[in-house]
Amino acid sequence: MTTLIWGALPYIAFVLLVAGTVWRFRYDKFGWTTRSSQIYESKLLNIASPVFHYGILFVLAGHLIGLFVPMSWTDAVHVSEHAYHLLSLIGGTLAGVLAVAGILLLIYRRRTKAPVFLATTRNDKLMYVVLLASIVLGMVAKLAHSSGDGYNYRETIGPWARSLFTLSPDVWRMEGVPVLYQIHAVVGMSLIALVPFTRLVHMFSAPLQYLFRPYVVYRSRDPRRLTARPERRGWERTGS
Repeated sequence: MTTLIWGALPYIAFVLLVAGTVWRFRYDKFGWTTRSSQIYESKLLNIASPVFHYGILFVLAGHLIGLFVPMSWTDAVHVSEHAYHLLSLIGGTLAGVLAVAGILLLIYRRRTKAPVFLATTRNDKLMYVVLLASIVLGMVAKLAHSSGDGYNYRETIGPWARSLFTLSPDVWRMEGVPVLYQIHAVVGMSLIALVPFTRLVHMFSAPLQYLFRPYVVYRSRDPRRLTARPERRGWERTGS
């Protein structure tokens, strides 16, 4: 069971992520969208959507740092384990609260606005449940082991996560991991596998090119500026 969960399940989730994304792109290009419901209600969405997106970005950043920045790197810059634990605890909790608040607002909006609720699919409901469960379980696991220096997942979960990329997973590192962290990891892998089959797939088409595109030039609609330019005088045409 240990080998199946920590040695096989991560790759199953990754294969589903890649294969599902490719399939979705080839056969469901018109469905590759967030299916925005802003036309039905925008006031609450304008609050809930930024709260959720900023929260989930901070959550993802925290996971990337926690899993893929080795403990030796923070030791090299003289960051103590206690300082790292406090930063992870406070920052992770705030990011989780922000993301959960955004999700709850989005769910409330879907439940209370009839047109938005009618546009909600079964995949949307499943996505909300798994996403919310993953974030809440991570927060609960962190808070349940918050005393002292907390649980040092950088000696167990971190090396296991990095070992997956070498195709030689250290499954034994996950044997002594607290149950809450294990459940959080399993739900997280389930969420990764679900991404291509939900509206979360739109994260792969984020308009990053807008950050690098040239400025858009807007021309004035002032009628005085739209009139034909008067012909230049003789001395103004010289050398042109």
